[in-house]
Amino acid sequence: MSALSLLMMHLSRFSEEIILWSSWEFRFVELSDAFTTGSSIMPQKKNPDMAELVRGKTGRVYGDLMALLTTLKGLPLAYNKDMQEDKESVFDACDTVKQCVPVFTGMIATMTVREEQMMKAAQGGFINATDLADYLVRKGLPFRSAYKISGQIVAACIADDKVLETLPLEVYRQYSDLFEEDLYTHIDLKTCAETRISEGGTSVASVDAQIAYVRERLQA
Repeated sequence: MSALSLLMMHLSRFSEEIILWSSWEFRFVELSDAFTTGSSIMPQKKNPDMAELVRGKTGRVYGDLMALLTTLKGLPLAYNKDMQEDKESVFDACDTVKQCVPVFTGMIATMTVREEQMMKAAQGGFINATDLADYLVRKGLPFRSAYKISGQIVAACIADDKVLETLPLEVYRQYSDLFEEDLYTHIDLKTCAETRISEGGTSVASVDAQIAYVRERLQA
């Protein structure tokens, strides 16, 4: 029951991401019509019902676990007739999870990922600002000063509705003479992801290793 609740917790959190990502404000993914329904009054709306149902079913599995824990909490050791109450909770939790997992995996397998929209959001979020500061540090500038300069540049970009990748080099050099043409390679978002090579990092090799590890655990 604890394992099932933990499984549903992960599915619920992932469902919340999918619900947000598929909203008009994000538009990171688009779910298949097979896993969505239309709105009763808004014809343009596509409701992520399966994700919402999985998120909702999580509370049901949690409730089954809590019911069983509450039944057991006051019992002495060995078997007591109270424990016949475990069947309803266990069977309900198992049935619920067995319904949610194939629906969830099908929803993920058929959804469309909008990479360009994700890239645009990542650029607008200035997640490469740290890499900008690291660039200056590698050029010999103390991190405290590099941090301040990076913050000033990001603030200017926000004010002018620009992103770091498209800011002209002459603008960068107004803040520091250390900026050179190689800057754009270092702050490219793909480069930023690839340089995170530690265990659990975002580089392709690191992610591949994580996937291989999970598959090995599942096979075992």
